[in-house]
Amino acid sequence: MTKHLGVAVAAIPSGFDVPVEPLRRAAHYTGEPGCIAEARAFAGRFLEQLRTEWCATVDSRTGGELLLVVSELVTNADRHSRGPYILELEGTDSAVSVSVYDSSVALPRFFPKDPKRVGHHGLEIVRAVASEITVDRIPVGKRVRALIRLDG
Repeated sequence: MTKHLGVAVAAIPSGFDVPVEPLRRAAHYTGEPGCIAEARAFAGRFLEQLRTEWCATVDSRTGGELLLVVSELVTNADRHSRGPYILELEGTDSAVSVSVYDSSVALPRFFPKDPKRVGHHGLEIVRAVASEITVDRIPVGKRVRALIRLDG
């Protein structure tokens, strides 16, 4: 019981004392033309939902960086796997995790910075904007995950 102005009032449970699950969405892509643009649009809708449901503050720069990471990771999966791939997004008001699962067992290579090199700059770009990158082998291939902080 909570006392308020000398009157006993029953406390109403707010529900805020239970853990809240991050927003999670996933999409499956076959590798057909247009999949990379579809993945970017999917990520854009995810960001809007994160703003609405989590009151996440995502400025245009961070939103653009997140879409760039999605483009680079999905492009890599599209080019290097022999089958469909999955884009999984998970976010809160402080960070978004971008994971791409594909069927290739070959782990991505991180090249050193070289402005004269043609191509192979995708993971270099992801490394520049993500606060964390992990690569895990899974039974059917691999998962590449990049964490983008929303809180600066």
